[in-house]
Amino acid sequence: MKKLSVILTLVLIASLLAGCAGTPVVYNCTCPTEGAAVPETTPATEAPASTEAPAEGAVKTGLAIVANVGKSVSATAEAPASIDYDVTLVAVNVDDSGVIQSCIIDGIKSTVSAELDADGNYVALENPVQTKNELGENYGMVAYGNAVAEWDQQAAALAAFAVGKTVEELKSGAIDETGYAPDGSDLATSATIYLGGYVSAIEKAVANARHLGAQAGDELKLVSDNTVSVSDVHDAENGTHTGLAQLDATVLAMTMNGDTITSAAIDAVQAKVSLDDAGTITTDVTAPVATKNELGENYGMKAWGGAIAEWDEQAAAFAAYITGKTPTEVAGIAVNEKTAPAEADLTASVTIAIGGFQALVAKAAQ
Repeated sequence: MKKLSVILTLVLIASLLAGCAGTPVVYNCTCPTEGAAVPETTPATEAPASTEAPAEGAVKTGLAIVANVGKSVSATAEAPASIDYDVTLVAVNVDDSGVIQSCIIDGIKSTVSAELDADGNYVALENPVQTKNELGENYGMVAYGNAVAEWDQQAAALAAFAVGKTVEELKSGAIDETGYAPDGSDLATSATIYLGGYVSAIEKAVANARHLGAQAGDELKLVSDNTVSVSDVHDAENGTHTGLAQLDATVLAMTMNGDTITSAAIDAVQAKVSLDDAGTITTDVTAPVATKNELGENYGMKAWGGAIAEWDEQAAAFAAYITGKTPTEVAGIAVNEKTAPAEADLTASVTIAIGGFQALVAKAAQ
């Protein structure tokens, strides 16, 4: 059986050739999708609300994930289906007056080619994906598009611009009616990419922010673990099969004071795109992609799996449990063979696997 190759690429090269990514000023694009507008969603559940008044100097920690698969296209006679993932990640600390104290922006941009082998089955694929900040200059905006700066540098410029401002001040100063930095502004010299969606993602992170233990001056971290996959799903009863392309991203926003974790917020997204046996996309790719926190009880762990609590509740319980600990202590939390907690004071509220959470904490502490 001769298999066609499966291609996993960052959308960078394709978008440069197609002229449809990132910075229309540089690439002469007319279809900005990076940082695209954020659909309105229910604020994420990041931790149980505290009944105690926040300590003096306390700040709120917020996390936002915005996922989009809208540029995915079905197979044609000339090319297999192409599944496009565009995800924006934002972490913030914000005070009770709504002034942003710190901000980090990151993103995930990847394209999966869902190909069929000679027998008409989807070729299996599973690969990790680096974020744009992790790629740095390898994202290639400077090398391939003569951009004023690489994506991570431009995102950092917007994040720095946000500090000291409320969301309304940010919206009025960072972008004009086109969604770009206003002509002649200081920000326009360092950030030429489309900023409208990133500003909306910052707004979402601020809306999600809660008092989780952070204090003004704590160091903010943002890390994620990301995988894309393609699988062939067989239906033995009906004798049919379909394809499933999926991005899984688990994200941690964390603050630290020295070696101590002072707050943590965890969320995740599963961006799924289904295809029929001819490579036609059957998922509505224009629909918003909700995160696990946004899904809440609709994620279905209690209804369908009899879990003690929903995923968002368990993730928030773990985040609260590690607050006040060091990353070394978090790494030392006992787990079983499935990396679920084995410590009695944690198993009462968390029964899901936490090995990935522990790895994110270690990554954030690096």
